[in-house]
Amino acid sequence: MSSSEGMQSKNRPSLPSINRADPSIEVKSSTVTTHTTSASLDKNLSARTSPVFLNFSFYKVDPKWRWLNELGKEEAAKEFTSLIEVANTKMKVRIYSTLGLREDSEFMLWMISESVEKMQVFTSKIYLTVLGKYIESSKVYLSSYRPSLYSRKTEMVPGYLLDHNEKENAPMKYVIVYPFVKSREWYLLPFEDRMQMMEEHITVGRKFPQVRINTSYSFGIGDQDFMLAFETNDLMLFQDLIVQLRETRVSRYVIKDTPMMVCIYKGGVEEFIKSLG
Repeated sequence: MSSSEGMQSKNRPSLPSINRADPSIEVKSSTVTTHTTSASLDKNLSARTSPVFLNFSFYKVDPKWRWLNELGKEEAAKEFTSLIEVANTKMKVRIYSTLGLREDSEFMLWMISESVEKMQVFTSKIYLTVLGKYIESSKVYLSSYRPSLYSRKTEMVPGYLLDHNEKENAPMKYVIVYPFVKSREWYLLPFEDRMQMMEEHITVGRKFPQVRINTSYSFGIGDQDFMLAFETNDLMLFQDLIVQLRETRVSRYVIKDTPMMVCIYKGGVEEFIKSLG
């Protein structure tokens, strides 16, 4: 599939306030494709002094976890839930299940932060939990936010910058995550030629407002060019979108758009941890 650099989502960019002077994350007792105007986005982006990094971390669970007694699993689930809740006061963290959908992972953590150091601290805290003793990382993808070069008429805002406290911006049921690489020939084409092909690409994407695109850039900080994360409540609609994007001219310049990893959003972290077996 071709890159969705120009296909992004709506409203104002928003990231939880992050205290850059405090990188620690301590465990405490717990607890669509749309757009904004160019002028509005310019104002918001000019006020942004910090970068936005994204981390998609996939984890494999050791079979020994299943031998842990039920009381131990329950306490481990509460501990992990508490860690996620505290982490969400410093950054954005979502947990998704890949259980039964992939052989190389059982769950994925999607982190969004202005600091990669915070991601490291959070990951370190994970391994200090009981659950952390039974998991290992199978894939990690790092990327960052950059404005699209190909959205001239209206500046698109990716879904991960939306205010998720608003109901219409809440996480969707599924997210399909994959790395994306274009050929060097693509980047050597005249910009106007690339622009024309991307306009075709964007037009296809806008036929599917039920699919929220999250495009981020990995140049220089990852092995891929981009990371794509499509959110949807309907996997068949997403498949229809992919089929149509395959037929655009941009797809001629695609080198890699796999593995495509289907992940199911789990708002109830504690119950999900218990479901691991």
